[in-house]
Amino acid sequence: MKIAVLGAGAWGTALAFAFCRQHHVTLWGRNAEQMIDMQATRLNRRYLPECPFPADLHLSADLSEAVLGVDLVLVVTPIAGLRPTLRELARLKVDAPLLWACKGFEAGSSLLPHQVVAEEFPHLKSVGVLSGPSFAREVAQGLPAAVTLASENYAFARDYARELHSPLLRIYANDDLVGVEVGGAVKNVMAIATGVADGLGFGMNARAALITRGLAEITRLAVALGGSQQSMMGLSGVGDLLLTCTGALSRNRQVGLKLAEGKSLDTILAELGHVAEGVPTAREVLKMAERLQVDMPITAAVCELLYHQATPQQVVERLLGRAPKPEFHAPGA
Repeated sequence: MKIAVLGAGAWGTALAFAFCRQHHVTLWGRNAEQMIDMQATRLNRRYLPECPFPADLHLSADLSEAVLGVDLVLVVTPIAGLRPTLRELARLKVDAPLLWACKGFEAGSSLLPHQVVAEEFPHLKSVGVLSGPSFAREVAQGLPAAVTLASENYAFARDYARELHSPLLRIYANDDLVGVEVGGAVKNVMAIATGVADGLGFGMNARAALITRGLAEITRLAVALGGSQQSMMGLSGVGDLLLTCTGALSRNRQVGLKLAEGKSLDTILAELGHVAEGVPTAREVLKMAERLQVDMPITAAVCELLYHQATPQQVVERLLGRAPKPEFHAPGA
């Protein structure tokens, strides 16, 4: 296939590496100066400086050139960049099948990525999300990983999962678009909470409890939005949650660790140099949870930390001081 990967950050670059082993791939980035540097050095020096480009990976700063005659468009921007990129594709009258690898809820609208796509491309039916436990650096280095390709059009998910699948990046088809997107979004919020607990030295018991109760929160929200509980047991649910909460390469976990040190959010984000999607997503998730009357105490605690000047110690005390309750629905409830 001829594939255009739109977004030259760490994850976009890594996916371009993975897919150019079998397909003709062009990696597009908005920043022309960065793309010129990448072409000259055959490195993404900002995001993946230790991973040289494959010889057959093409680069472009010209969107119309990148998408000309493609069989598949893959948008790999932060969630904030999804709608602007889609509007540029619409302006160019691109009608190729579309995948995205954005995780989060759109700021302001609280829309999931597939809802943004539906607003900008209402007639396009061959669309889906690519999500799962996958650090960009490891994928770019050719280490094995597995992700989910989800679409309401299961035949599309099945066929394109088969086309993109490889021994090093295994791709599983799924028809639960909502569940996969919710899992990919909210796990970043839980990773911030887990980073805080680890940074405060609460130990592995507390980490396990946070991850498990975090999965319960994600599941409640996913089901309330029409997703499947089964997906929460899969790659885009518990798989992505475990990786993001425990992996040293997790940016959202790093946010939590630095919050535990007493650093301000502005300082943390400046030090990271990468987007930590859990920060804007936490606020949108809490808004959605309140509207749907879904109980999400860990998400609320993260928002207190990020946006209401609460200290890590205050937030932890509130969580630990909650009244006991059944782990699952009480019999007859």
